[in-house]
Amino acid sequence: MARPSIVPIALTLDDRTGYTLWAPPWEEDGEEWQAFLGTTEEETARVHLFPSPAALAAFCRTATDHDLADHPVWPVVTGLGAADLTPDDDHRYDLDGVYDIAAENPDRWAVEELGATIDIVSRLAECLDTGDDDELDEELDEELEEDLDEDADGADDRVVDPDVDLDTRPESSGGSAGEFSALAELVARPEVGSLGLGVDAFAGRAGEDAWVGVGSALDDLWEDVLEELSAHLDWTGAGTARLEDYPSAAETAEDDEPDDDFDDESAEDDDTTPAAPARATAGATAAGATAVAAPAPGTSTIRGGRIPADPAAVAAAAGFWEGVGILPVELVVPEGAGLTLRCYVEDEARFLGRDGEVYLFASPGELSRFCAGDEEHDLVGIASWPEVAATDTPPLPAEQDRYDLTDLAEVLAEVADGAAGLVQQEALLQPVEGVRDVAEYAGLSRVDELLTPPAPLGRALARADREPTATLRAEDAAALRADWDEVVREVGSALVFRD
Repeated sequence: MARPSIVPIALTLDDRTGYTLWAPPWEEDGEEWQAFLGTTEEETARVHLFPSPAALAAFCRTATDHDLADHPVWPVVTGLGAADLTPDDDHRYDLDGVYDIAAENPDRWAVEELGATIDIVSRLAECLDTGDDDELDEELDEELEEDLDEDADGADDRVVDPDVDLDTRPESSGGSAGEFSALAELVARPEVGSLGLGVDAFAGRAGEDAWVGVGSALDDLWEDVLEELSAHLDWTGAGTARLEDYPSAAETAEDDEPDDDFDDESAEDDDTTPAAPARATAGATAAGATAVAAPAPGTSTIRGGRIPADPAAVAAAAGFWEGVGILPVELVVPEGAGLTLRCYVEDEARFLGRDGEVYLFASPGELSRFCAGDEEHDLVGIASWPEVAATDTPPLPAEQDRYDLTDLAEVLAEVADGAAGLVQQEALLQPVEGVRDVAEYAGLSRVDELLTPPAPLGRALARADREPTATLRAEDAAALRADWDEVVREVGSALVFRD
């Protein structure tokens, strides 16, 4: 489970764009939650939308009566300005534009964007449905069983606390029932579930038919979905804005620039006046927000990554890859995210690559096509390689084989910038596992030096092994960040993104 984080997002609906915050799933007291910035009044849960990142920042600095107030990293959010609360491109969802996307050819970008849009609406519905929780659990379980039978959504069962509001809904990916029956029907359509499998699900004649089916499902249900959702969207910025303050879709890009007219002095005079304080230190974005592509229905992504992985599909593929002893791996570096393969020969890591270079591919399909080819590489000599070259099992990495090297850099930046006490030493361990393997394969001696005492990062890793639950200290984070940045540069020099 990823560490707690909060991500700024933008929603465009009825030609208006509003800004809010999403807390992706995190684990607390053994249970898994996700949340949006909002409140529940008169048994109706609403998400607060603001006309600009500056207005959102002003609300976050002063408001305490909302469903993210108890989130572990909310204290960090209260110190962020408009620039930090401006969503990246991967967290902008145009709910008006789904018909246009469905009318396009099903290339990777169309499939990912449409899947991400439906996914965020599903997550909103899960958090906003305040209907009877016992009935909701039963309906979600029924949808889950159907989805697994169809191998479409791959949703997994979660725990719902019956006494919770907007910030206590568990992660799920199969849509919501109750108040959101149209959405539940939409995500139950097999064609819509196929969005979680990526662009390869829409290849060939059968894929073309599936894409047509997606469009038909949207024609039948999307307007009803938006009507259900609209009843839960607060277009007043929690009483701080008027409807005419919200930019149209055409104005949104221009309005995303921090507004210099909103200064701290004016904010002190009026708590409802949007204000944009100085930008926080680089990396301190939205309490850990990273440039992550929102997952398609039934998917999860590595923070910072762009490669979706359907949980059911991953589980189905795991038997083959574990059987051949060669596992798919995802690496996320500042240049992007990519998939490769890794095995161990006499306890030494060996990657899909050549002469110390690790080959990375943008999708499971591209990696599979390379494996089926005849180009020489360092895994050809593995006894089970002929099975890999011939298989149609997609190379989908398990969670423990996904290494986001950019996320740790942002964690360290946040700790150095005041988020001390929120991040445990064990946050260092998983990404370093992947780094060590690449360094071993590519012969990166400098990486070994940085990961070994007496180097600061090496000492921190030794402590993480001894005391994984101890927290990272702000005074250590700056030095660790410098070491880690060098590690990432070294590792990046050994990665080759293939077409």
